Amino acid sequence: MPAPVRDPAPMLRHALQQWGGTGDLWVFAYASLIWRPDFDVAEQRLAKVHGWHRALKMWSRVNRGSPDCPGLVFALLSGGSCHGAVLRVAKRDGEAVLRKLWEREMVTGVYDPKWLHCRTAHGPVQALAFTLSRLSPNFTGELPPERYRHIFAASRGRYGTTLDYADQTLRCLQQHGIRDAALQKLLAHAP
Repeated sequence: MPAPVRDPAPMLRHALQQWGGTGDLWVFAYASLIWRPDFDVAEQRLAKVHGWHRALKMWSRVNRGSPDCPGLVFALLSGGSCHGAVLRVAKRDGEAVLRKLWEREMVTGVYDPKWLHCRTAHGPVQALAFTLSRLSPNFTGELPPERYRHIFAASRGRYGTTLDYADQTLRCLQQHGIRDAALQKLLAHAP
């Protein structure tokens, strides 16, 4: 397993402190957390965040790829807006869920966890989201079509292939009435 970019433990302590444990925990889901949260969700609402967008532009050397054949996973990058879902976790389960999320999402400490203002049909919520800086060594930047073809054909990690992950995310978004033209365009490069 690759060495962490940053130690995730202090970031978990900070997230726990910011949440505070006085109310339910909200998490913004924009990819696999929508279709495979791996924790009990008390409520799910469609949501939109401004100032961030979903992008398949983060190298994955654990979950959807390997050190020898890196794959890709989604991240929230600054700019634009993103439709996804907010997941409400009961207060009593909040700390355990945050710890579980850290094991899943923060293995290498690459994400920048942020509390984002999310708009829902039932009013706004502050939700934890996993964002990525363009300065991160895991940010891919723009990749040529042939690189996407190779990644979709060959990259596999502990949770499966990049192609299955991207395809399942697109299908889930479509089931929720969310259109992601950029993802549809990328998947056209699949073998």
